[in-house]
Amino acid sequence: MRVTKELFGRLNENGVYAYTLENKHGVKITAIDYGCTITKIYTPNRDGEIENIVLGYDTLEEYLNGTSYFGCVVGRIAGRIAGGEFMLEGTEYKLAQNENPNHLHGGIVGFDKRVWNATVEEEENQASIVFSYFSPDGEENYPGNVEMQVTYTLNNDNQFTIHYEGTPDRTTILNVTNHTYFNLSGDLKTDVKDHYLTMKSDQFLELGDDLIPTGTFLDVKDTAFDFHSARQIRTGIESKHPQNILAGHGYDHPFVLSDNNNQEIQLEDRENGRVLTVETDQPAVVVYSASQLAETGEIYGVASKKYLGICLETQGLPNAINEVNFPSWVVEKGKTYSTSTTFTFGTK
Repeated sequence: MRVTKELFGRLNENGVYAYTLENKHGVKITAIDYGCTITKIYTPNRDGEIENIVLGYDTLEEYLNGTSYFGCVVGRIAGRIAGGEFMLEGTEYKLAQNENPNHLHGGIVGFDKRVWNATVEEEENQASIVFSYFSPDGEENYPGNVEMQVTYTLNNDNQFTIHYEGTPDRTTILNVTNHTYFNLSGDLKTDVKDHYLTMKSDQFLELGDDLIPTGTFLDVKDTAFDFHSARQIRTGIESKHPQNILAGHGYDHPFVLSDNNNQEIQLEDRENGRVLTVETDQPAVVVYSASQLAETGEIYGVASKKYLGICLETQGLPNAINEVNFPSWVVEKGKTYSTSTTFTFGTK
């Protein structure tokens, strides 16, 4: 397999490049070195028709001006930190409050707005883009220098793996994810309301009015949050559950996964047969049904609107640094933060 490279745009007179992975089945993934942003993913439907299944833009300028985090890597911390504050080893850190009073997705200039170094690795049955970035001590007011690496690998089994690594020179916090919006209809022919989601999760986190977890774990049973059996996304949009209403009539919730690396998440478009299977070593996935997506402008020639895509953000639990009962985000000096998520593209 090979990786192709071409100029995507210019930022401060420096080139921003697009890298494309393509396997023997016609699966093709393009990512730019600005934010490690996945711009397009082409996969076949059950009839072999190959179309794009993610939201994005055609130009760098649109990414620079966008506010929806299409396809990018978000960090150092994905999700929200209450009040933009946390304590670590007796020191209080104050971060940008870039979403009302809270800190969101790494701050004003997070990983998503940095140009990463990129190298490629090509083998017979797989190919990779290896993105690297040095995040200096104090960037967005996070402690410690961190050597970050994000590797995108596509193989001939239609598996796309994202591997994240970060090694700090002092104790810090890391919780990194990818923010791709999926739409399996192909070239955004429809929204995702009729997509089916199946998920191995018994609990989700209750959110407060500011979308910060309250610390309470809620049982999914007998609610629109129960995805043990395939459920259409529209059931959450139409649900009268207070948590669905709170999220703008839909989902923006962390689900605690009850299994890992075992086909624990599956998204389907039964109209064309596309199936996306997600496997991860992370404890949770934030399901976001794009209920706050702007209803202005266009996305690949299609009018932007709510529910045009769905994010499946595998990660640690949001605001974990301020919740003693959540799995820790803390990475000690010299230790390596390491996590992987695999997306398998198939059909039924």
